[in-house]
Amino acid sequence: MTRLPVLVGATARGLAGAMMMTAVRQVTTELGLLKETPPATMFREGTPDAADRMPPGAQAAITEFAHWAYGAGGGTVFALLPGAVRRHPAAGPVYGLALWAGFETVLAPLLGVRHAQGRLVGRAMVVLDHLLYGIVVAPPWPTVQASE
Repeated sequence: MTRLPVLVGATARGLAGAMMMTAVRQVTTELGLLKETPPATMFREGTPDAADRMPPGAQAAITEFAHWAYGAGGGTVFALLPGAVRRHPAAGPVYGLALWAGFETVLAPLLGVRHAQGRLVGRAMVVLDHLLYGIVVAPPWPTVQASE
């Protein structure tokens, strides 16, 4: 058996996890718990010229598409980890937090992006949605596994 079912499943779970994060962020932003989502901040501050030339609807659509693609790619990368790592009960949540830490320490500084969620409660909301992403990417229920 090939690893293709594992890759496809993990990619789909990564996409689903990113979409779930979008839903959570919509609620937390509307409730004022999160000032602005990290993908929106990254687009606005990381690509200001492009952001200025686009209508707001296009900005939102491109931002979400990019976030979902990043989430799908993150799911694919998770599937490439050794099976023993993927099967560990903490693997998903730790992986979700690692993706956030990578954004915070590598991607945001490279793009000159400040942290719009600077308030403690906003940062807590971002941590929680990355934990959710990790749970979706590495669910505690059985998934299709190829021989390793």
